[in-house]
Amino acid sequence: MPNSSVPAKDIIEECQTRGYLAKQLFIISTRPANGIASVMEHLAVHLAYQEELEKNGTMFAAGPNWTDDMQDWEGDGTVVYRADSIEQAKEIAARDPMHVSGARIFTVRPWFVNEGTITVEIGFATGRFKLR
Repeated sequence: MPNSSVPAKDIIEECQTRGYLAKQLFIISTRPANGIASVMEHLAVHLAYQEELEKNGTMFAAGPNWTDDMQDWEGDGTVVYRADSIEQAKEIAARDPMHVSGARIFTVRPWFVNEGTITVEIGFATGRFKLR
């Protein structure tokens, strides 16, 4: 019977050997527990919590997941944390007012980032920036 998985340590070693980023992050998938109304009711305190996580460097990225036709939002979201462990990521997610209130439920998955690019352009004269 063929193997259905590879030990994480083997992937980490291969990526480090290749000089890849090899950055451990955690993806939080969050969805409404009882429809959109409760999500909207707790949105302001949730966003304040997100801003706090951004300021203290915990949050890598976050935002809503649109419907497949990109026309609506049904309350789903994705958040990516910097954390020392999956347990710590779960604790951070559990403190989100959206989750504390029961408006949303969440799952946490480890995400080992290797490839990709971020481009930032800053206009010295205008102070404008562009993120691609």
